[in-house]
Amino acid sequence: MDIPVTGFVVHSGGEDPHHAHRLYITSWDGRPVHVHPFSGTTSYDVGHRHQYAGMTEPAPSGVQHVHGYFAVTSFDDGHSHTIRGTTGPAIPLSGGGHYHYFEGHTTVNGSIPHTHRYGGNTGNEV
Repeated sequence: MDIPVTGFVVHSGGEDPHHAHRLYITSWDGRPVHVHPFSGTTSYDVGHRHQYAGMTEPAPSGVQHVHGYFAVTSFDDGHSHTIRGTTGPAIPLSGGGHYHYFEGHTTVNGSIPHTHRYGGNTGNEV
């Protein structure tokens, strides 16, 4: 099954021979795509907590969907963690738009190896 996707690639610039390009998808199967901001604070474990913030991966507008997400937490107590997952389905807002619920556990890290719980709602679609 072929799904038409449109978008553009931006070169990151710089002299680094291991440079990167960033892909921006603008439509998926003929529908415009959107993202959501997300942020929060992890659970308090092993004497500290972490902050995190990011944008979800793009998903098509106008159909039921979920988003992937990824972020690195703040550097606290000498380390950081990674959060990664998939949101729940779209939850409509009364004034238009929608948001998604997300939750999970961070990667294991720290001088005393541990994880943190995190969760919340994304912001409205962008």
